[in-house]
Amino acid sequence: MVSLTGSYNIWIVVLSLIIAFFTSYQALGLIKKVTMIPGKITWGWLFIAGFVMGCGIWTMHFVGMIAFHLPVMVDYHIGKSVISVLASIGASLLAFYVTSTKITQGKLLLASLFMASGIVTMHYVGMSSMKSEFMTLSYDPFMWSVSALIAFIASYAALNLFVRMKMTHEGFVVRSLSAALMALAVTGMHYVGMEASTFWCIDPSYIADQAKIQAPTRLLITVLASIIIIILLTWLAQVWEQVVYKRMAYTDSLTGLSNRHAMNEYFRNTSLVNRKLAVMFIDLDQFKYINDTLGHDIGDQLIQNMGERLRKHKQLVFRIGGDEFLIVVPYNDKTEVLKFVTQLLNEIRKPFVLGKHQLEVTGSIGVSYAGEHGVTKDSLLKAADTAMYYAKNLGKNQFCEYNHDMEMKVIRRMEIEKGLREALIKKTFQIYYQPKWNISTNRPIGFEALLRYTHASLGIIPPDEFIPIAEETGLILPITEWVLETACQDCYEWNLGSEDELVVSVNLTSKIIESDRLYVMTRHALETTRLKPNLLELEITEQIMMNCGSFVGEQIEPLQNLGVKLSMDNFGSGYSFLGSLEQLQFQTLKIDKTYIEQYETPAKRAIVNSIVDLAKQLHIELIAEGVETESQLQFLKSAGCHLMQGFYFKKPMPVDEVGTWIKQL
Repeated sequence: MVSLTGSYNIWIVVLSLIIAFFTSYQALGLIKKVTMIPGKITWGWLFIAGFVMGCGIWTMHFVGMIAFHLPVMVDYHIGKSVISVLASIGASLLAFYVTSTKITQGKLLLASLFMASGIVTMHYVGMSSMKSEFMTLSYDPFMWSVSALIAFIASYAALNLFVRMKMTHEGFVVRSLSAALMALAVTGMHYVGMEASTFWCIDPSYIADQAKIQAPTRLLITVLASIIIIILLTWLAQVWEQVVYKRMAYTDSLTGLSNRHAMNEYFRNTSLVNRKLAVMFIDLDQFKYINDTLGHDIGDQLIQNMGERLRKHKQLVFRIGGDEFLIVVPYNDKTEVLKFVTQLLNEIRKPFVLGKHQLEVTGSIGVSYAGEHGVTKDSLLKAADTAMYYAKNLGKNQFCEYNHDMEMKVIRRMEIEKGLREALIKKTFQIYYQPKWNISTNRPIGFEALLRYTHASLGIIPPDEFIPIAEETGLILPITEWVLETACQDCYEWNLGSEDELVVSVNLTSKIIESDRLYVMTRHALETTRLKPNLLELEITEQIMMNCGSFVGEQIEPLQNLGVKLSMDNFGSGYSFLGSLEQLQFQTLKIDKTYIEQYETPAKRAIVNSIVDLAKQLHIELIAEGVETESQLQFLKSAGCHLMQGFYFKKPMPVDEVGTWIKQL
């Protein structure tokens, strides 16, 4: 046998290096998508990256074989060639899978071993696929080992750089270095492996002129097809990436519904002229409370379940904010819209069972109509949003169709809210004081603090308008804190020159009780102003007792232990006022002014007499509110009520008039 000496076509060798670099660069870019895009779609990126890398390794190998010329005719075994390409693809998939999750040094070594094994297996199985009846093949064990070591070291270096690229988000340079090292692993192993190979010819007479030996046509076609497939897959992956990113950009990650970007795209591509479309703006009423009390995880589950519920209606649904959704509904007649939105409200209020919690939420919905309320996205959304806020202000759990009057009311509300914030910063609120009068001594026993607010442009705003706005926006907390401190300071000052100990009363809302800050802010006000606790009285309503339950006692009782007094305002206005007296120790009851206004009716007179008797038996002071006439005073006096408050005695007055008024008594 004669040893055969081969030669290389340097240009084809360079081509093999370029192919190795190109495929490595593309594969590393594709596998990076696995860590960037969550979900099942990552398996698609993983497969494409492994396929491109595996085919690239195989293509480089056979291009390298085309570059190598032997003086005998050589063909290739199809079965072994297929095995070699499958080995390289499989090894690439395993290596990329290991590096797609959290990386440790052990995983990096394992991935490098997979990649090197694939390269080595592909090469030597590919070498064994060479067919010639006149040639045999043998290997140098040392050079064989060197080729395998080169494959492992270069694979490790390439994957290490690749991991660094993923962790630091470095781009072109590191990715290029990683691809170059991977190309070095593939080509280095191949050409060192070729050096480890010795080709033997069994008969020298079969040796031909190398120039006349051509690469097998089948091999050339296969290699060309592999290159085309790699390029095509890379292009398809880029197209797929654009589709995936667009879908991610237009899909809400929590609910899977279309998001605000999708909504903007829809209105950009949809003509609203002469279209019968209803836009429904939905806001969940109790969502913030659920988030604050049960946590954001429960809140997220609620939003997910709500999204599923809305999706079932087969309309175009968008999630455009935390607890805000938008539905676009085509219609022929408005009665269809009204029927749909009514069904929607019923669907929203159905209970949700989330783990051990059963939650019931309601929705406020605003409806606007294309054409009637505008032909642009902004005009329709503004109209629907305005109607939604109007529905919420009416008591929630309902819908409203937009009209122009709503907008004026919403604008006024926004102006008041803005003004309240400015008044809080500049301390431009006012407190008026109305005396409580003891007709037995003909002297005042104290004052009720009444908050007043004058808007810069809207003028005087009544409390029943600005207090609900302050509650909804959370401004009621700092406002109440200011009222407590100011009222305590005023009370301290007017008691300095008074023979009587005059108590000041401050009204509370349920938001103050729910905030869990009442004790802290009251204690701070007393300590700051040095007012004795028994000169401060806190007024709560029966409605607060019903809404806040036992939480009222948890907030009030520590203050009563300090000496702060407790009064029930509007006593008798509800349906369970007698039960309320068992829950807390009240020092004062204030009869609801409705009974005083209608005292001439037998039923109201009987109730007032019963309340007076009840107060005496419980040893609780009783104050009648809204006394405005002499006849009302005489009726209350005859019933046994001697503490009164109302315009008959004195209208509410600013603090600078209180001192003068007291001195004139």
